[in-house]
This record gives sequence, C-alpha cells and structure tokens, in this order.
Amino acid sequence: MQLLTEIRIAGFGGQGVILAAAVIGKAAAIFEGGYATMTQSFGPEARGGSSSAQVILSTEPILYPYVARPDVLVVMSQEAFTRFAPELKPGGILVTEQELVRVDKYPAGVRAYGVPATRLAEELGRKVVLNIVMVGFFGAVTNLLDPDALRKAVADSVPPAMQKLNLQAFDKGFEYGAMLMTRLAEDGEEETVASLESA
Repeated sequence: MQLLTEIRIAGFGGQGVILAAAVIGKAAAIFEGGYATMTQSFGPEARGGSSSAQVILSTEPILYPYVARPDVLVVMSQEAFTRFAPELKPGGILVTEQELVRVDKYPAGVRAYGVPATRLAEELGRKVVLNIVMVGFFGAVTNLLDPDALRKAVADSVPPAMQKLNLQAFDKGFEYGAMLMTRLAEDGEEETVASLESA
C-alpha cells in the first residue's frame, strides 16, 4: 500500500521557503530511498512577497505532484497562515513560526506546534538560517523522516562554507522540537496546540 504525505511550506520571499522544501524532499528521495516531488510558487515580488512550496513524500512513484489538502502545513508568515490553514487536512499537523504567526482560531482536529525559529537563528548569529531551524523542528515533531537523512540533506543543499552554521541551525530546531515532544509525553497531554513557551 502506498504511503503518501503532502506537505506545504509557506512564508514570504527571503525566508528560505524553497530551500526548506528542497531539503525535506532530498532527505526522502536521496537519503532514505523513497520518492518525493516539489513544486513552488512565488508572489510577484521576490523578497517580501508570498512564497510557497509543495512537497509530496511517498513510498511509491508519485503520479500527481500538486498538493490539494496538505497533511502538514509549515507557515512562517501571517499571510501564509491565513491563506493556507483552511486547506489543512482534518487531523493534520500545523507548524508555525510562533513569533511571526498569530493564530486566533486553529482548524478543527489539527495538532499545532510552534517554534521561535527566527529567535533561535538569531542566537546563532544569522537570522537567514531560520528556515533550517524550521526543518529541524519539523523533523522532530512530525517524525516523518530519519533525522540523519535530514541532516545529510541540509549539508548537501548549502555551500560548504555555510554547512557548519546550517547544521547548527538544524540541530537547534530539532532539539527544540524533541524537548517539546518529550514534555508533552511526560505530561501525558493530548493538547492540540503546543510550544515550549506555553509550558
């Protein structure tokens, strides 16, 4: 039986949305031997305009590369949340950059996890790696891909001079997500909206 997961990553230009999607697809297709497709779209402006990418992960060849109802939605801007949250599948996973996205109403039955990715990236000295922090956090809270495959995909997707910083960003996001999931497990919580800040 084919296992297929649809993912949409969205934010604004300059946040590295497309690279984040490429890393996830590469982890699945190259480093885990599965199948993945990626499509992308931009607003009319490159920086500051809307940007989104769709990734499909599958155990079998993928016949249609477009996402209609994502299983996982990763949003890094308010506009992205407003536009794409209604499309999220019931029971899906919502991952937000919690300091850039204010959520007044969560879609029904959705599990939501927030991470201050921009702040964590700034702690490493480069806000530009917030997308890789998001990838690490995504890896920890969704458990869709092997963390080692994701790390290898990060290293393989950035220039050699930027590898160390990006791997630190991935680890920071992953550790944040792993701590959050551990806390939820220890609390035995079935809460649908979680972040360490709300602990």
